[in-house]
Amino acid sequence: MIFQPAIIALLLAAGLSVAMLAVASPFALQLIRHWDLGSGSERQLRLERLTYLFSMMVALVCGLQVLSTLLFVFNADRMSVMFVGAMCAVGTLNANAYGFPALYAQLVAFFFAATWLAINRLDNQARDYPLTRLKYRLLLAYAPLAAAVLYLQFNYFIRLEADVITSCCGSLFSEEADTVASEVSALAPARAMSVFYATLGGAILLAAWHWKSDGHGLWSGLAVGTASVAAFFAALAGVVAFVSLYIYEHPHHHCPFCILKPDYGYQGYLLYIPLFAAAAAGLAAGVLRMFGGRPSLATLAPQASARLAGIAAAGFVLFMLVASVMVLRSNLILLE
Repeated sequence: MIFQPAIIALLLAAGLSVAMLAVASPFALQLIRHWDLGSGSERQLRLERLTYLFSMMVALVCGLQVLSTLLFVFNADRMSVMFVGAMCAVGTLNANAYGFPALYAQLVAFFFAATWLAINRLDNQARDYPLTRLKYRLLLAYAPLAAAVLYLQFNYFIRLEADVITSCCGSLFSEEADTVASEVSALAPARAMSVFYATLGGAILLAAWHWKSDGHGLWSGLAVGTASVAAFFAALAGVVAFVSLYIYEHPHHHCPFCILKPDYGYQGYLLYIPLFAAAAAGLAAGVLRMFGGRPSLATLAPQASARLAGIAAAGFVLFMLVASVMVLRSNLILLE
């Protein structure tokens, strides 16, 4: 199965990311130790020239990680037809012990990459590149994460066997199962809706306020970042607890992966793409606002944070509207 085109693309992207980060890491160590923008030495000039090259390399790595997240989930769903017992991506990921760890590592890499790209863009806008050392410290932290993604994906794909009988999503998201997913599935729809709309509504209001105030206020920015993370998990819990039920029009089908299938019109992508974009933008808005105390970023950091907060607010609104339409147009009636 490792010769499937999507699998080859994922492994190539992961391998290329690790290779480029491995090449960039020695330079990162040198830059962290010797970077001094006020110096006119030959070494400093060489560092300044090379930083454009390596920043572009890392930006490419981050872009690959963002795209790989979508491809990984899409491929897991598409391959479900190859395994006995699999109905969706859950069965594919359950085919061996590396499936879900590979997914979780890919998700962490997605948010890390999105945040690094935001920091890099802000740093490039300042006259003195005040975040250069921070960017390359993060690069050193990113390298082992990218290696973990490659390790988990390779072991997952190399161990896939078509004759394996895997478990379907019903066993994972069943209310009787002893898992976190089952606990979420067991939530009463009315309670889940209350948490869902309250958390998302709070995140939208905070993000909109931060955007409207042009990013002024450190605590406002931090609140946006925190609320975005909370809204992300509340949104996923809401999809499992009640949104999926209305999409399937079945009171006991809680799987958040089956909604990605063509049988349901790929409706899951309409939910997850704005949700992930909003969560990443909100998280980055909170991170960038922390740099507003640096002289050269006193104006740029709040402005960048405000823009990202606006994107987060729009993404969460879109996600909430799509979810609400899916609930309202359903023929399912849930009785408490």
